[in-house]
Amino acid sequence: MWSYSLRRLLATIPTLLAVITVCYVLVHAAPGGPFDSERVVSQAVLANLQAKYHLDRPVWQQYLYYLNNLLHGDLGASFRYADWSVNDLVAAALPVSLTIGGVSLALSFVLGVGLGIAAALRHNTAADYGVMLVGNLGSVFPSFVIGPVLVLVFAIGLKWLPAGGWDDFSPRFMVLPVALLTFINVATIARVMRGSLIEVLHSNFIRTARAKGLPTRLVVLRHALKPALLPVISVLGPLAISSITAALVTETIFSLPGLGKLIVNGAGNRDYTLVLGLVVLITVIAVTLNLLVDLAYAALDPKIRY
Repeated sequence: MWSYSLRRLLATIPTLLAVITVCYVLVHAAPGGPFDSERVVSQAVLANLQAKYHLDRPVWQQYLYYLNNLLHGDLGASFRYADWSVNDLVAAALPVSLTIGGVSLALSFVLGVGLGIAAALRHNTAADYGVMLVGNLGSVFPSFVIGPVLVLVFAIGLKWLPAGGWDDFSPRFMVLPVALLTFINVATIARVMRGSLIEVLHSNFIRTARAKGLPTRLVVLRHALKPALLPVISVLGPLAISSITAALVTETIFSLPGLGKLIVNGAGNRDYTLVLGLVVLITVIAVTLNLLVDLAYAALDPKIRY
């Protein structure tokens, strides 16, 4: 297991390098520059700005300079946020996105697994149809539709919760964005858990357990739950990444100061270092989550060996 984990970690190096290289080329190939929207300045001032951020050098030299900074843990200085480095911006925004995404993913797992089990045990009943209805609604309606509806109902109509903003991790401001991401993720987890458990319950070892006279509760919890959770664990990694990408919409709707806002602002302002820093961060999170998913397989199924 340890050798497998080490090999996977070493394999992330070429993956990160490829992602950084492709993103670096695409960002620099885009028309315009980080200072094109500034007020008109003299050529001397513009030259000083470009020299400060090494934009006066060839692209390959800028690329090597950026890689050298990455090796020292420096994501660079932001072109558009004065006196702020990308590290500072990420340090301020990452806790917001991690809190919203982490809480919603944990709730989604508990609720999705519970609803999936209930639907599988009551196959082709009203409970099963209700879970499938929730799953289909969460898959059909995108977040930019569900989010404004939540604001319209609970913030404007009922006036129970604020429509947006952020007040230093106040629960009132977290309820709506967490509810939005939870509803979308529960739809996927519940459907996957339902289908997986139905398949496992028709396995030979489950029929043997029932033939021994074990109650349904023990059959499900002791014998069927672990193998049925394998497909659910498989989708947790992509769901966690999709929660980060959904932050582009979620944090815009609810005016949250997270990574989504930084990505939008960085792309609009052509802030090269900010965009690249966020790409590196998201890539590292994606690779780490996929590794954790692979390691969780062995914990759930002893037959799996790496």
